[in-house]
Amino acid sequence: MAALSVFIMVVPIFMLMSGVSSFVGRRKHLLSTLLSLEYIMLSVFWLMVLMISFLGGDGYFVLFFLTLAACEGALGLALLVSVVRTHGNDNFSSFMSLQC
Repeated sequence: MAALSVFIMVVPIFMLMSGVSSFVGRRKHLLSTLLSLEYIMLSVFWLMVLMISFLGGDGYFVLFFLTLAACEGALGLALLVSVVRTHGNDNFSSFMSLQC
């Protein structure tokens, strides 16, 4: 039973590390960057749920975190739509700091 609890804790940590490596390594498109950021938020949410349930605490903070993650996702999509409307695509190589 202890090996199962260790495995359950290792999976979100592995998800977090793979999300961070994807966020840092793949910076070609804004959409892939936003998706990796959402993946990081999902793994942190899963890790927080496991830790709070393991410690026997309330889930109110987790719901607050989930609300902030949803707001972050909506803000990211609004930013993506704005960038696509002004620049025509979401490639980072087509952005110039002097255009904005």
